[in-house]
Amino acid sequence: MGDESTKRAAQEYLAARLSEEGQSYEDKLNMEAAIALAPAAWKRFADTVIEKCNEWNAVTQEQTLTCKETILGDLRILCAGKTQQMTVHYDSKKRLITVRNTARLEHEPEVILGIEGYSTETGRKAHVVRNNEPVNLDMLILGQLRVLAGLSRKAD
Repeated sequence: MGDESTKRAAQEYLAARLSEEGQSYEDKLNMEAAIALAPAAWKRFADTVIEKCNEWNAVTQEQTLTCKETILGDLRILCAGKTQQMTVHYDSKKRLITVRNTARLEHEPEVILGIEGYSTETGRKAHVVRNNEPVNLDMLILGQLRVLAGLSRKAD
């Protein structure tokens, strides 16, 4: 009876250790993917911001939103007739994207996003996350542009 309990406990220990080692290895691969693919994830994010500004301007048929890249590689978005601005900063060392929107309410925090690697069937990719969840870039950016333009974050 004692031998069986010891054997079961030892097997549980081995299973837990293998699981931890496997997770540690997976985390290492995800970190490597995040580091290698972060510039591409940032480019997708920046391209989405520019695309949304262009779509907005196409609908309004005027240059309502002006999106410029700064010397440092950040994006600055201005809305015609408004004093507020939105800046999007990418910190390549920390793999963080910070969205500062001066039109947001005072109690609302800046939007801080991370870039993380993840496993796919064909290898590894990287995506933008917030609170450890993948971000819907279109919805996030549209919400920020709506606030910048003086609208509510969501359509009524």
